[in-house]
Amino acid sequence: MSTELNGGTGSVPEGIFKAYDVRGLYGEEMDGDTAYLLGRAFARVLAELRGKEVGDLGVGVGRDMRLQAPEMAGRLRDGIVAEGAHVLDAGMVGTEMLYFMVGARDLDGGAMVTASHNPKAYTGVKLVREGALALSGDTGITAIRDLILAGLGDAPGGGSAEEVDVFPAFRERALSFIDTGALKPLKVVVDGGNGMAGQMVGPLLEEFPIELIATYWTPDGNFPDHEPNPLLPENREFIIERVRSEGADLGIAWDGDADRCFFIDDDGEFVDGDFLTALLAELVLEKTPGADILYDVRASRAVPDTVNAHGGTAHINRVGHAFMKRSMKEVGGEFAGEVSGHYYFRQFYNADSGTIPALLVLELVSKSGRRLSDLVGDLRSKYFISGEINSEVADPEAKMKAIAERHPDAEIGWLDGVSVDYPDWHFNVRPSNTEPLLRLNLESLVSREDMEAKRDEVLAFIRS
Repeated sequence: MSTELNGGTGSVPEGIFKAYDVRGLYGEEMDGDTAYLLGRAFARVLAELRGKEVGDLGVGVGRDMRLQAPEMAGRLRDGIVAEGAHVLDAGMVGTEMLYFMVGARDLDGGAMVTASHNPKAYTGVKLVREGALALSGDTGITAIRDLILAGLGDAPGGGSAEEVDVFPAFRERALSFIDTGALKPLKVVVDGGNGMAGQMVGPLLEEFPIELIATYWTPDGNFPDHEPNPLLPENREFIIERVRSEGADLGIAWDGDADRCFFIDDDGEFVDGDFLTALLAELVLEKTPGADILYDVRASRAVPDTVNAHGGTAHINRVGHAFMKRSMKEVGGEFAGEVSGHYYFRQFYNADSGTIPALLVLELVSKSGRRLSDLVGDLRSKYFISGEINSEVADPEAKMKAIAERHPDAEIGWLDGVSVDYPDWHFNVRPSNTEPLLRLNLESLVSREDMEAKRDEVLAFIRS
C-alpha cells in the first residue's frame, strides 16, 4: 500500500476508521505510511480538543508485541513529532499501561499501537485524549479520518521525543487496589496468549505466594499457540483442561494487549463477564461503601441486584469503552464492568485494566475462604443467561422496532438497541457497528429451561 507522505491520502481506506479505534489488515489496509498520517492528524485533533498549540502538547505512545508494531509505532511517533508535539515513548507495554501513563503524567493524549484480540495479520491504533478518555467515531476518530482524506499538506516539524519507563509507577498503582498481605497460597493457571500479559502482569503475580502455572506467557507476535482472544470458546479449551488437570484454584486468560482478562473457576467452567462484574462490584463496595457502579445493557440482573444489596448505586450504560469511560467520569463511578471482559476503575483514570481484576479476584478468593466456583455458583443458580447470540438480519432497525411492538406489556428501553424487560425475564437486542447483525442477550430468573425456551422464541422471531 503506498501513501503520499506530503499529506496526500494515497490509498488509505475509510473502512479502517472504526467506532472505537483505527484497525485493519497490515499491508493491505494499513502500513507504516498510514501510521505516519495518523500521527500527524491525531496531533492536530488533540490540539483542537485541548485548545492548545500543537507545540505545547505532550503525547504518549506505546505498542504491543505484534511483528509490525515497532514499525507502526515508530512511524506514528514520527508523524506526531512532525506536527511539532512532544512524544513520551513507553515502548512495548500493555494497553492499560499507556492509559495509565497518559493519566498519571497529565499528558494531552496517547496512542497505543495494537490490534487487541485480532489475528496476526491485523494492526491498529487505540487513541485517547487527556485523562485517558477514549476517542470514538463521535469524538475524534471521524475528525482524524476527514483530515487524512482531505490531505494534510506539509508538516511544520519542530517536535521531539523521549523514551520513558512506566512500569514502576504502574506496578505501584495496580498493587494499591488490593491488600497484598491478604493473598494466600493459590495454584493459578495463567494463559497470556503470547500477548502482553506475561510481561505486564507476570512480575506482579510473582511477588505473591502463588504457584503460577504460566502458559503462552512470552510475547510473540506470531501467536504460535492460539489467537489472543479468550472470548472465543475454542481459545479457552487449553486453559480449561489445564485448570482441571492441575487441580488449580482458578485460571486467568488475557487478550493480546492484555486490557481484558477472563476467568476459569476451579471446576474448569468459564466465568461469564456479568457474573464477574457482580463479584468485583461487591468487593469494590466493601472498599468504597455507597459507590456508583456502572454496567452495560447486556448484563445479567445479578449486577444491579448485587450492587443494590451491598448499598451501592447501579447505573445501566451503553456498550463500548468510549461510552463507559465518559459515563464514569460524568457520574463519578467507582467501577464499571462489561460482559465482554472490560473492567474500569475510577482510581485508574476510568480506564479498563486486565491487571487489577486479576489481583482483585485473587484477593476475593483468599479473603472469602471460598472456591471461585462456589462464589459464582451462587449467581449461576439464580440467574440464567443465554450469552450473546448473533443473527444476520437484512434491516436491523426495522427488526428492532418489530421486537418492541411484539412486547406491548413489557418495559421497553432504547439506550443501546432495544431492551425488553419483564419482572422475571428480559433481553437486549443490539445492532453490530460493522455488520448487518443483531446481537441477542437474554436472561430468565425462573430456570435454565425457561431461559432456553424464551431464547429460542426470540431468536426465531429475529430470524424470521
